[in-house]
Order: sequence, then C-alpha cells, then structure tokens
Amino acid sequence: MTADQIARLAIALDEVKPPVRRRIEVPLLIRLDRLHRVFQIVMGWQDYHLYEFRIGRDTAYGVPDPDWDFPGSSPRPANKATLADLLAQTRNKTFKYIYDFGDDWRHTVRLEALAAPEPQTLYPRLLSAKGRCPPEDVGGPWGYAEYLEAMADPNHERHADMLEWRGPDFDPNTVDEAAIQKQLNRLAPRRKTKTAASP
Repeated sequence: MTADQIARLAIALDEVKPPVRRRIEVPLLIRLDRLHRVFQIVMGWQDYHLYEFRIGRDTAYGVPDPDWDFPGSSPRPANKATLADLLAQTRNKTFKYIYDFGDDWRHTVRLEALAAPEPQTLYPRLLSAKGRCPPEDVGGPWGYAEYLEAMADPNHERHADMLEWRGPDFDPNTVDEAAIQKQLNRLAPRRKTKTAASP
C-alpha cells in the first residue's frame, strides 16, 4: 500500500430485497469520519443517526460516547483513523459499516482493488449503483420489507399510512447516479488554481 493509492470498495446493504449495492473509489488515506459521509451519500441515508465501522466483534470506529463508563466498549474515534488503518486490521479485506443502531442497517464492505489515481479524476467517485436505499427510520430490514409489501398492495392495512408517510413515488429499483456523483464532487478536495499576478 502506498499513500496516494485509491481503494475500490464494494458495499452491500445486508438482508434487504431488492438488493442495494454500490461500488465506489476513495483515497486509501481517507479518514473514517469522512468515509462515513461518503457512505451516507452513496447509499442515500440522511445522516441522522450514529454509525460504526466494525472489524470482527472487538474493534469499532465511530463517535466515542464520553458518558460511557465501560473502558474499551466505546468505539475508537473515527476522525483519528483512516481507511488504510482499518484495512490493515482485516483478514479478508472485508469490514462492516453499521448505521442507525435502532434500525441496525448493516453494510458489508469489501476491498476490490487498490490502484493509482487517474489523472484529472475527482475522488470519491461512484462506479455503479443498484437498488434504492430504504427510507430513513422505516424499521430496519424487517420494517422495509413490510413497507414494500404495504406500498405494493392498495388493500394492505398499512397502505394508506405508508402513502401518507412517504408519498407514492418510492421505487426500490431506481437510483439517481448523477445526483449521487454531484454530491460526492462537493466532498472532493478542491484543486488550487494559479491566478495571474497583479501588475
């Protein structure tokens, strides 16, 4: 691994149908708090809740809780570690990203490749997207399945409630990749442009 490398990541939202998957490229040295922001954008979450990056059962990075009294059980600070740090601790270059500890959205993230950055390319970059992100606060994978069932059946007992809550325009198969990339471009480091010196 070298400092300027780009990591190609495959992200899959666990336990949902239809599948929700993303493939992205990010700098290997991106801080984990910034990687969290990238994941929020590419998946379609609203960043309302806490998160963690997890390796196995014992290692987690997120937002430490200053009121937590049990040493070692609060996550390590995400703003003090990079993706390279995280990957160095994995056996198979796979880790978990958990968002919203109530709904418990679990994402499996796998490193596909490391490569040199392409000239004139802004990172982070979306490579592909499949499936729309579930609505925020829908109740996790089980609640999302019920939501889709209710939306598809006008005779379902919760159909009217779901329509009122989210409206009629949710298509689980539609992803606006151009809108995602536009948001990612706002995160990309700005290149400095040279200005002509004043006479």
